[in-house]
Amino acid sequence: MYEVFVETHFSGAHRLRNYNGACEFLHGHNWEVRITCRSRELDSIGLAIDFKTLKKHMNEVTDKLDHVDLNELFTEEIGNPSAENIAKFIFEEMNERIKAENTPAWIHRVDIWETPGNCASYFEEA
Repeated sequence: MYEVFVETHFSGAHRLRNYNGACEFLHGHNWEVRITCRSRELDSIGLAIDFKTLKKHMNEVTDKLDHVDLNELFTEEIGNPSAENIAKFIFEEMNERIKAENTPAWIHRVDIWETPGNCASYFEEA
């Protein structure tokens, strides 16, 4: 099994609805993101997925989150813009894009750090 990952960051504000504490007020973070792909095999030139392809899609997805009020994207129907929900959003967006590529890799996991030392992850059972 092969694993490759790319990392990026974005800045975004959020507030947690129905939270009892300071996080119920609008505040911002410099979010760190790691997107991990897995593959059982390599393509004809020895790659699970080209880093350029992975980074291109990662930037398309995280650009939607950069310098915005995340509560405008994560409506009450979708849920709070928590680190957990943001990780799931990125996973689903990336999964659609990578499935459309001709690659043996798939999105395995998304990790997102709200602050150093505080990370949430999303992945799906195989």
